[in-house]
Amino acid sequence: LAGTEHDTGLDILKLENIAAYFREVRKKYHAFEGQLKGYDSRILVAQVPGGMLTNLEGQLKQQNAADKLDQVLAEIPRVREDLGFIPLVTPTSQIVGTQAVLNVLTGERYKTIAKETAGILKGEYGHTPVPVNAALQARVLEGGAPVTCRPADLLKPELAELEADVKRQAQEKGIQLAGNAIDDVLTVALFPQIGLK
Repeated sequence: LAGTEHDTGLDILKLENIAAYFREVRKKYHAFEGQLKGYDSRILVAQVPGGMLTNLEGQLKQQNAADKLDQVLAEIPRVREDLGFIPLVTPTSQIVGTQAVLNVLTGERYKTIAKETAGILKGEYGHTPVPVNAALQARVLEGGAPVTCRPADLLKPELAELEADVKRQAQEKGIQLAGNAIDDVLTVALFPQIGLK
């Protein structure tokens, strides 16, 4: 592109020096690398975001099943269809990927349905672009009805109860709360294991 209207203005020799430096750095961290390097056309067929591919590889390695990656990639579009073609963004990409891994590793589609997959089928993640697989939905609903409203509207208010609980615990443990106790209440709500420490 040098000398054309598409010239980037980048110095190729400087880029090579930078690349050489990082080749050496990469050697130091090779144990943390996956097998997936560069572009992989399977992500187009499997409809998988690139970052999800490395997560899948890691999940399969942990299960000593790295050789099953192609089967999982083939299963992902099928799971996605069953889940109403839900967009593959966090957290739904992980849910679809995990369910595809479960389907492949158990040797039977939906022998085990992950809690989060059941949540999508129940409508807990909102409306999907198209209806979910009716048989799977009926299986997880167990005679119940799917969520058809905004899922957060089904949550009961908990702030007053949590505030009373935090104040009680603080008094029992001799902890002085902030001048505006809501700060500590929200900290406990977000970090329940360590919020009062």
